[in-house]
Amino acid sequence: MAWTWRFEKSDGTQVEPVVTPEEFTTQGDAESWIGEHWRDLLGGGADQVTLSEDGTKIYGPMPLNAES
Repeated sequence: MAWTWRFEKSDGTQVEPVVTPEEFTTQGDAESWIGEHWRDLLGGGADQVTLSEDGTKIYGPMPLNAES
């Protein structure tokens, strides 16, 4: 299984992240990574993220800015 993040503007347009993610083997690893890098991602132009497992959307979009 591969867990991946999609990085988007608030309108759903996909953007390239400023921090290159990997494919994660567990949901927990993916969530830990976003917890460590969300500030950099937000500062680099991503407003929200969506988590997928093997191409199936699990949840999101989730705003990176808690005030959104």
